[in-house]
Amino acid sequence: MNTFIEHVLSDLKVNNIDFSNIIFVLPSKRAGVFIKSKLKNYICQTNFAPEILSIEDFVKELSQLNQVSGVELLFQFYDSYKKITDSSKIESFESFSKWAQILIQDFNEIDRYLITPKTIFEYLSAIQELNHWSLEEQKTDFIINYLSFWNNLKNYYTQFTDDLIAQNSAYQGLIYKEASENLESYIQTINKTHVFLGFNALNSSESRIIQELLQNGQAQIYWDIDEQFLNNDSHSAGLFARKHKAWAFYKTHPFKWTTSTYQDKKTINVIGCPKSIGQSKYVGNLLNSIAQEKRGLSKTAIVLGDESLLTPMLNAIPENINTINVTMGLPLESIPLAAFFHKLFSIHKTRPKKFYYKDIIAVISHQMIQYVITSGKNILQHIQKNNITYLSAEDLTELSEPNDKVIIQLLFKDWNNSISKDIERCQKLIYAIKEGFNDKTEKRLELEYLYRFNVLFNEILTLNSKYKHITDISSLETVYKELLSNETLDFQGEPLEGLQIIGMLESRVLDFETVIITSVNEGILPGGKTNNSFIPFDVKLENNLPTYKEKDAVYTYHFYSLIQRAKNVYLIYNTEIDALKGGEKSRFITQLEVEGIHEINHKIISPPIPSITKELIEIKKTKTVIDELRTIAEKGFSPSSLTNYIRNPIDFYSEKILGIKNTEDVEETIAANTLGTVIHNTLEVFYKPFEGHFMKVENLKKMTSLIDATVIKQFEQIYKKGDISQGKNLITFEIAKRYISNFIQSEIELLKNGNTLKILAIEVDNSVEIDIPKLNFPIKLKGKVDRVDELNDVVRIIDYKSGKVEQNNVEIVEWDLLNTDYKKFSKPFQILCYAYMLKKEKVIQLPVEAGIISFKNLNQGFLKFATKESTYSRTKNHEVSEETLQNFEIQLKNLIVEICNPDINFIEKELD
Repeated sequence: MNTFIEHVLSDLKVNNIDFSNIIFVLPSKRAGVFIKSKLKNYICQTNFAPEILSIEDFVKELSQLNQVSGVELLFQFYDSYKKITDSSKIESFESFSKWAQILIQDFNEIDRYLITPKTIFEYLSAIQELNHWSLEEQKTDFIINYLSFWNNLKNYYTQFTDDLIAQNSAYQGLIYKEASENLESYIQTINKTHVFLGFNALNSSESRIIQELLQNGQAQIYWDIDEQFLNNDSHSAGLFARKHKAWAFYKTHPFKWTTSTYQDKKTINVIGCPKSIGQSKYVGNLLNSIAQEKRGLSKTAIVLGDESLLTPMLNAIPENINTINVTMGLPLESIPLAAFFHKLFSIHKTRPKKFYYKDIIAVISHQMIQYVITSGKNILQHIQKNNITYLSAEDLTELSEPNDKVIIQLLFKDWNNSISKDIERCQKLIYAIKEGFNDKTEKRLELEYLYRFNVLFNEILTLNSKYKHITDISSLETVYKELLSNETLDFQGEPLEGLQIIGMLESRVLDFETVIITSVNEGILPGGKTNNSFIPFDVKLENNLPTYKEKDAVYTYHFYSLIQRAKNVYLIYNTEIDALKGGEKSRFITQLEVEGIHEINHKIISPPIPSITKELIEIKKTKTVIDELRTIAEKGFSPSSLTNYIRNPIDFYSEKILGIKNTEDVEETIAANTLGTVIHNTLEVFYKPFEGHFMKVENLKKMTSLIDATVIKQFEQIYKKGDISQGKNLITFEIAKRYISNFIQSEIELLKNGNTLKILAIEVDNSVEIDIPKLNFPIKLKGKVDRVDELNDVVRIIDYKSGKVEQNNVEIVEWDLLNTDYKKFSKPFQILCYAYMLKKEKVIQLPVEAGIISFKNLNQGFLKFATKESTYSRTKNHEVSEETLQNFEIQLKNLIVEICNPDINFIEKELD
């Protein structure tokens, strides 16, 4: 396959053009590498190499101005803005930067297309004046400022461009404008032939420069357009070529070149894949197949329509493919260190006196910081143990180990005092992380990250030293984001060999036999209607500025140029619909189908459908497990552990056998179990002194006066340093007091109504042995009973619940179901466990009553355990008798035998 570049060089040789007297001007620097590699085939003797320039470098040379980077432009523009703005109306740099970036882009466009600034800015101002707001006699400050902004656009432009040119610098559009103005003097001094090749969409400045050089016989230009696109007025791939063919120069000169290679036979495959990963994996498999074929990968290119696909694509490339050239860089903002500094700035820009614990954890747990501090785990454990939601820098320093104090202070202390010192603090962190690597050879990539971030902060420091516009962390973060968005980590590779991975714009002038294009979706190829500009669509049309239509035509040309000379084409699109893009294949694919020139092979790669059947976990009871169960049995099963087994045997196995506990998170808002513990402990403090005594009204009234102090003390002991003075926690604190107050009040009413109440025991610890002949080792049952009392000579066993419990939750119909349903029978099971233990220890004599007092359902009073003959029976037996406990004992022993039986595995239950 002869490439476009080879055709051009061949034509120049045939016409006896002296290559040493040529200046090649190309759309991109990358194309220059390919020209240099091919030149040796067309130069037969030793000679000086031709000059090869990208269009940007050529225009810069023509203008004699230095191009300023995007962020420095922003700083310089702010200087110009301040010169012509009343001091009382000057916006902060952070606020200014939000609209200034867009305005600089508009200035750039206006100058590249040689629009008279005064005309367009006065036109924009007049449009805003015609707005209906202007009809109001009394304009608000907002409207006045709004109109003032539009009226000042011309002044902003004039001051900004004057200041730049005075410093011999410019943005790209101004460079193009100056270049076109310097063209006449350049033509008089140059005696070389300029060869322009591979261009398509030209701005007015480029168009003027090229036409002037052509008219003066100092240039040749080679277009790369197929007759299929050029001769079809409705085909947007030929939109710009048709305009260029209408130049005056082509009235007397031939138009080079129109080709007919697009109609050559091609294999075009259209593949729909789900998501980015699906596309990447498909390309990986495809490359494996191509590598094994005769054609190989030497003339193959992967063109990423969406460049964010780079990382998954690199991971998907087969290991046997060694020669790869990646022309685009890895965005620096995708590196974990970028997010670390974002987090650091976000927590400091509000100038907090104390830091939120989640922010602290995010910083000290970052993968890079792990190399320089060892106290992270201890700090995290202290936060969780003491339930601390906010800590100061001093608190963190005190918690850290001696070797970590310097790093902790760099991270959290003395920010916002001096912005220069804050930037230096970031650099010190980078150096500390570098030292933490201890010259580990496997950390070469991380060291490269650190180097690039150090360069970035050096640039910020230099800019601020020169302009002094960064005054706080917010503006620092703005500049950091802007610099970061344009920085990439470049890959090393051989640009002329092996598999090429390139972006769409980098494909200009280049030809490949096999082309794989990814993300061929609407909104990506082409890019869609994005209009980040202050200039309205109709004003752009009036002034011949490019709109989304021209941008779509640019994408169309690049797309068709890629497949124009290719023999094998793979167009891959995302089939999955997401929030912003994907799901709809590009109009380019539809256009190929409608043209009917080539046969299109379609394929949809369906994602594997995951099985919806869940495999339940099953754990065999090995000797080790049985030994552990025996140890637990000898220490004692608690009612809660037994009900946990009923709920899900795997949870019992995880907690009791493996000893796995749930991670203790910081309790920002008081949890239900914490509330329950506070209520239990408070009632224990109140009633414990009265064990063995009858309660009196005055005793209970005294308790009510102590509720506030006692509840606060209990929260301090259980909730540690958690804040209960505001928000949801304050509400929960008040709820705890209300529950206790209501309960004590109900007991006062009980006594006032002539009842007698004697406290027999409070928070009774029980531990009893159970004789199970089937098991040849001792079994114990242990637990703590909240309260045992005697109301009107009837003994009651009471379990407190802070949640809501209904009467039907403490009733049993069939004993055989007791061990089967956690939701229905866990509460009766626990109550009967307490009665069984108290009876065994001879604390009580049967019959008794047992039940629950639900603080959330206190109006129902004491919810008594009951047995019923049927579900719908109204006849209930509330007595816990000898027969009751005998029936319960059978079920209890059956459950323990099941747990300890080596032949019955732990089998997971499906929970609702």
